Amino acid sequence: MDAVRERLVNGPDLRQRALSYGAWGALGLAFILGLWRTGFFDFSMIATGLGKLGNVLAFMLPPAAHGYFGEFALAIAQTLGMAFLGTLLASLAAVPLGFLGAKNVIPQWAFHFGLRRGFDTVRGVDVLIWALIFINVVGLGPFAGILAIAVSDTGVLAKLFAEAIENVDRKQVEGVRASGANRVQVMRFGILPQVLPVMLSNSLYYFESNTRSATILGIVGAGGIGLQLSDRIRVNNWDEACFIILMILVTVSLIDMLSRTIRMRIINNPDYRP
Repeated sequence: MDAVRERLVNGPDLRQRALSYGAWGALGLAFILGLWRTGFFDFSMIATGLGKLGNVLAFMLPPAAHGYFGEFALAIAQTLGMAFLGTLLASLAAVPLGFLGAKNVIPQWAFHFGLRRGFDTVRGVDVLIWALIFINVVGLGPFAGILAIAVSDTGVLAKLFAEAIENVDRKQVEGVRASGANRVQVMRFGILPQVLPVMLSNSLYYFESNTRSATILGIVGAGGIGLQLSDRIRVNNWDEACFIILMILVTVSLIDMLSRTIRMRIINNPDYRP
């Protein structure tokens, strides 16, 4: 009772509570209105959709490759290659851009502001849109997917690398500079050893993510397993589609475990040096 009384005495006044309740009420009303406008309360449509979903799931069982396992495995390898090469190109491009975008390396405000807004522009465009652009530029196939991942992730990784460089220990940088090192040597021996584990960790994380993204890119024409999956769905070969989905799940799980193991070893190893 004492706690309730104290809260009533020292808590927000009636006007503040009314504003708070009004804000929560408006938020709840907007949420319900959004559900209603998107057909969430159209129960006949939901029942029809669930019936069709049940039919699709029934056609998926049992999963079968029908002699196309080799073709599917090759497409999976193509998807992994697309994710790996796209992430590698983005990481290599993001390292110098990250140094250029860090305030403690290039202190000029106008240059820093312009470059950071450039990063925001690049990463603000989804990888799927980049894929559609590059498919129109270089044609269908994995090359368009590699370019889409590389361009999209360059903006993200460059921003992350720049923020990591801005947070390095200044004492180590000043120690290298005091020994007579020039600007390049300061970056190589004072900054890079501190941020390289962060860079590697971020790159590996985005490789994980891009393994899934590359599958979606294949559906819009960038090749790989996504193209095989979209073809099977288009002609209602649901058992083969289910087999492909299971292959994707197993592959993504293996990449996740491998990448996580490497990242944890890098992060938890304080003696790691480039």
